[in-house]
Amino acid sequence: MSPGPGPAAEPQREMLSLVTARVRDAYVRKPFYVEGATHLVEVCRQLAAHRSNHALVRDRAADGGERLGIFTTTDLRDALLREVPPAQLAVRDVARFDLVSVEADAELFEALWLMVSRRVHRLVVKDGGAVVGVLGQLDLVSFVANHSHIIGVQVDEAETVAELKAAAARVDEMVRLLHGSGIRIERVARLVSELNTRIFARLWALLAPAELVAHSCLLAMGSEGRGEQILKTDQDNALIVRDGFEMPGLAEVARRFNAALVELGWPPCPGDIMLTNPRWCQPLTTLRETMRGWIYGQGPEAKDGPMHLAIFFDAVAVAGDATLLDEARAQLDRILSGADTFLARFAAAADQFQEPGGWFTRLTSVLGGGRDEQPLDLKKLGTFPIVHGVRALSLQYGVRAQSTAERLRALVAAGRLEEAQARDLLEALRLLMGVRVTHQLAQRARGEAAGNEVRPSDLSTLEREPLRDALAIVKRFRLFLRQHFRFDTL
Repeated sequence: MSPGPGPAAEPQREMLSLVTARVRDAYVRKPFYVEGATHLVEVCRQLAAHRSNHALVRDRAADGGERLGIFTTTDLRDALLREVPPAQLAVRDVARFDLVSVEADAELFEALWLMVSRRVHRLVVKDGGAVVGVLGQLDLVSFVANHSHIIGVQVDEAETVAELKAAAARVDEMVRLLHGSGIRIERVARLVSELNTRIFARLWALLAPAELVAHSCLLAMGSEGRGEQILKTDQDNALIVRDGFEMPGLAEVARRFNAALVELGWPPCPGDIMLTNPRWCQPLTTLRETMRGWIYGQGPEAKDGPMHLAIFFDAVAVAGDATLLDEARAQLDRILSGADTFLARFAAAADQFQEPGGWFTRLTSVLGGGRDEQPLDLKKLGTFPIVHGVRALSLQYGVRAQSTAERLRALVAAGRLEEAQARDLLEALRLLMGVRVTHQLAQRARGEAAGNEVRPSDLSTLEREPLRDALAIVKRFRLFLRQHFRFDTL
C-alpha cells in the first residue's frame, strides 16, 4: 500500500476544498428555534436538551411582522450581568437581531469572507428565503484548518507587537496556500486587504495614545489603500491630525509605528511615504495647502505632485476619525476644479515607462525557442498603466470608488468607458497580478526579495501567451489615454 499524503499536504488540500466547496457541503447545523418571550432559564434548559450553544429566536417586530435573531452562550454571559434575574428576562431582550446570512449554494469562500469582514462566528444559512441552518466558526474551521478567521481573531486579541507579527506571518502563508490552490486573485486580494487593515488598526491601538487615535485619522495608501497589495512589498501610510490638536511625542509614536510595521514584514517606503515624514503627518489645514502645492506648486513640489496625489487618492481610513479623510477629499475636489492641465500631466504618468527592445519581441523570441534573459517589469509594463490610467479617469470624473475594479465599474455605469474595454482591462489586471504573485512567491522561496521583474524564460507557456494578450490590452489603453488626455499638448 502506498503511503498517503503527509502532514505538509493537509493545509494545501484543505485550501483546495475552498475552490469547489459550497456552504451546504460544510456541516450546517439544523435550526433550533425558541420564541422571543421565553425566559432565559427555560431557553438554557432547551439548549441543554438539544446539546446546542445557540438558538434562533422568533419574535414579533415593531411593525407587526416577524423578525429572527440569535441567542448564544456569549449573550447568556452578558445577560447574567444584568440586574433582572434570568427567570424574569425574556430572550428577546438579550438576543441579537442583526443576523448575517449566506445562501446554501454560495461558495464556501463567501462564508469565510463574511465571517472575516463582519466579525461574526455564525452565519444563518438560507435556501432561497427559507432558513436551513446555522454555519458556525468551528464547523468552518473543520473544513479549512488554516483559514483567515483564525488570523482575524489572533489580530483582534493581540496585546503585543510580537503577537501581531505572528498573525502577519500567517497572512503570508495564507496567500501562498490560497494562490497555489487556484483561488481567484481578486478574492485573495480582498481577504488580505481586510486582514492587513485590521493589523494596522490593532498596531495603532497598541502604540498610539487613545487621545491621539480620537483626534486623528490613520491612512493606508497606494496599493494597500486600493486593496490590491497581496504580498508585503512596502508601506504607504499617513496621518491626518485634527486642527488645533497637539500632542508632544507624536514624532516618536510615528517612528515606533513605522518601525513596528517593518518588524511585521512591511519594508520602508523607498519614497518615504510614511508617518515619520512630516509631510505625511500633519493637521488637516496644512494638508490642504500641501495638496494645493501638488497641483499648482512650482519646482520640486510640482515635480512630485502627481505621484503624491496618486498615492493619496487611494487612501483609506484605517483607524481614528474617518471624517478627517472625508474633509480632505472634499477639499481636494475644490482644489482640482478647473485644473484640466494638471489632470493631463497627472494621467501622463501612465505612459512614462518604456521597455527597451519591446515586450512583444522578447516574449515572441522565447515562444520561438530563443532565450532573452532581460527581465520584464510587470508593474511598469502592465499593472501601473492600468491602475494609474483608471485612477486618472476616476479623478477626472469624480469617481470615488476604492479599488481599480470598482472604479472600472463606476466609469462604465457613468458612461465614461466602454463596457468591453473595462472588462478587458480588468481581466488583464487580474492576469498580471496573478503572474506577479506567482513569481514573487517563487522569489521568496529562493530567499530573494519579492520584486516586479520576471525573466521571460521563467514564464511557462500557459503564462506567456495570456501575458502577451494582457500587455497588448495595456498598450491599447495607453494609446486611449494619450488621445483622451491629449498628451501631445503637454
